[in-house]
Amino acid sequence: MSIKTGDQAPDFSLPKQDGTSVQLKALLQKGTVVLYFYPKDDTPGCTKEACSFRDSYESFKDAGAEVVGISSQSAASHEAFAAKHRLPFTLLADEGGKVRREYGVPSTLGLLPGRVTYVIDRQGVVRHVFNSQLNATRHVTEALGIVKQLQGAGAA
Repeated sequence: MSIKTGDQAPDFSLPKQDGTSVQLKALLQKGTVVLYFYPKDDTPGCTKEACSFRDSYESFKDAGAEVVGISSQSAASHEAFAAKHRLPFTLLADEGGKVRREYGVPSTLGLLPGRVTYVIDRQGVVRHVFNSQLNATRHVTEALGIVKQLQGAGAA
């Protein structure tokens, strides 16, 4: 079962690229969270998506949102990926894919881990879901548009 707009986002705790643990509930206390699941560090589409989030990061911060990427690679892999591409946001290691399964992120052709972005408001409610394996940079424009709408509505 996949998480849809209007659903409560499942809480989780995962290690980030420096090895420290991050809990969704704690992030939501600070504002809106843009949670994006991506297939793998340092692949062409994932790099393009991550760099797109990087290039728009200040716009997300200005709108009261934090960007968080999740894939199944280790914290060490994420640390190298973030350093190589100067990523200013958190990458979480979902080794084994437990959180990916909790969110119901589909696989592409049953093989590749899916690429899905969730915009989650401060109350933990999913306000937008965008699923596209091939349109990596559109995740950023979709999410930023929703975050700005939430900010305008006072929900960010």
